[in-house]
Amino acid sequence: MDPYVLTLSCPDRPGIVAAVSGVLADRGCNIVESQQFGDPDSGTFFMRVQFTARPGTDADELRGAFASLAPDLGLEWRLHDLSERPRVLIMVSKGGHCLNDLLYRQRSGLLDIDVVAVASNHPDLRPLTQSYGIDYHHLPAGPGGKAAQEAEILALVEHYRADLVVLARYMQILSDDFCAKLPGAIINIHHSFLPSFKGARPYHRAHERGVKLIGATAHYVTADLDEGPIIEQEVARVDHTHSPEDLVAVGRDVECLALARAVRWHAEHRVLLNGDRTVVFR
Repeated sequence: MDPYVLTLSCPDRPGIVAAVSGVLADRGCNIVESQQFGDPDSGTFFMRVQFTARPGTDADELRGAFASLAPDLGLEWRLHDLSERPRVLIMVSKGGHCLNDLLYRQRSGLLDIDVVAVASNHPDLRPLTQSYGIDYHHLPAGPGGKAAQEAEILALVEHYRADLVVLARYMQILSDDFCAKLPGAIINIHHSFLPSFKGARPYHRAHERGVKLIGATAHYVTADLDEGPIIEQEVARVDHTHSPEDLVAVGRDVECLALARAVRWHAEHRVLLNGDRTVVFR
């Protein structure tokens, strides 16, 4: 059986589930997982349906059937073939903890993605990347400045046919133009002290304030710096016995966890955008 995922959103009204399940039943498809949510604030209905189709089922015919529902129900929908693994370009600077975690999870079969390349503004993580047999591209900001550097990154996205860009502690601010070219296709990770403790040495300043929680936030990247729709957050309790170095170590751990979950859920098509928020069907 061929596995698919259908994701959709539309104005909430009776009959949506019946219409979708009818299309699938009429074509001999079997629903194996179904989740839905009606947002009372926006009046929007969200749905994720994972199903199997008989071998030889025409995916274009399925798409045509869902397209025929769209005008009446006001559907925004996508059909995903689960036999096609998302192709991921990872971007890093000097910190390698998130990169190493993602590469290990992919190699171990814990993340159903293909990391096609790693790009960085520093050369430091080339040995780690190449130990996994993955291409590494050092893209420092040269004479052409940020615009030229971002053009090289976009060229890599096109060359490797990347579906997703993951900023695994990439310490450069992306331009509004770059973000606009890849809407909903860039995931970032950062500590959750923001908007407090901005800038350098946030964990040392957090230690000075005696914080009791260390957290990390994984989110989609938009033109609003570090304020894109949140996918996942992770926290860990700390206390007065933790040194600044201890807080940094805890922070690395929660960043890895939050980012890995966000990438996994995106790859499994479990994340739907809801304005400035997300609906995550775990």
